[in-house]
Amino acid sequence: QVQLVESGGGLVQAGGSLRLSCADSGRTFRIRSMGWFRQAPGKEREFVAAINWNGGTTYYTDSVKGRFTVSRDNAKNTVYLQMSELKPENTDIYLCAERLSTVMAGPTPDEYEVWGQGTQVTVSS
Repeated sequence: QVQLVESGGGLVQAGGSLRLSCADSGRTFRIRSMGWFRQAPGKEREFVAAINWNGGTTYYTDSVKGRFTVSRDNAKNTVYLQMSELKPENTDIYLCAERLSTVMAGPTPDEYEVWGQGTQVTVSS
């Protein structure tokens, strides 16, 4: 059973940066596409970014383009989300997700089969 564990969240001032990490316990991470989502309590998950198996293709929601960067290290079974120029409206729980397929995943939560527990990101004004 694949498990995903996020880390790197915290409290940061507006304009600051954070790097989130998501460690994958599985043996097939290197051929899976990964995604990052955000979720507020009681609300639906919102897409943030996705990356294909080798990092050659990435996809972002419009509001984070130019500020966030998704990357991966297949040797470490880890995917990252570098968040820069953070704004108070970026405050949320951030979750990573894995699609158990070699097909590139997109922005829809239903495309992903495995989810982490999330890490809290809080941006103060």
